[in-house]
Amino acid sequence: MFSKLQYISQGTTEVKQLNNIQQALDAGCNWIQLRFKNATPAAINALAAQVKEICASCNATFIINDHPQIAKEISADGVHLGLQDMPVTDARKITGDKIIGGTANTLDDVLKRIDEGCSYIGLGPFRFTTTKEKLSPVLGLEGYSKIMEGLNQRQMKVPVYAIGGIVLEDIAAIMQTGAYGVALSGIITHHSDKKLLLQQLNTLLYETVNDSE
Repeated sequence: MFSKLQYISQGTTEVKQLNNIQQALDAGCNWIQLRFKNATPAAINALAAQVKEICASCNATFIINDHPQIAKEISADGVHLGLQDMPVTDARKITGDKIIGGTANTLDDVLKRIDEGCSYIGLGPFRFTTTKEKLSPVLGLEGYSKIMEGLNQRQMKVPVYAIGGIVLEDIAAIMQTGAYGVALSGIITHHSDKKLLLQQLNTLLYETVNDSE
């Protein structure tokens, strides 16, 4: 069973990345996606090897953004692919049976990802975010509701994670759309009391669904 909460790492240097990831793990995150944009493959590989060790010590799932070859080389749990990255089918040839997540922005994107054999979908953005330079159209609650309804009508099930500018107050409403969970970055990185935040997030992520069932 996948965690309902993913932390997508931030930091412009290896030291900042490691510090942010360690703090997220210490606060209770058990799913880390290493996102180290604009770094060389060699730098990502070196950082990924370190992150793998600290994730393993915390029994956390470790996903690498964009680089299936590195995920294979350091035996990460999986890889996450953007819309403009390598096709899932090609990544699968490299990674074998590892977890492969895929970004989506529309129902057609989601259906394509499912057809490709994605393990989970990162659907967004929920609202405007400065984390990504090239942002797809913002979905909002209405966009998520329509896409999840489209999946239900087709009786298609895949874990869908909302992503993009999400704050604590958004979680309950997002979960009511049928989303499986959320992928968060800045809200965790910059929070002064990460442990408290994680407790609040997990309460909303798990109890909101239970209340609606």
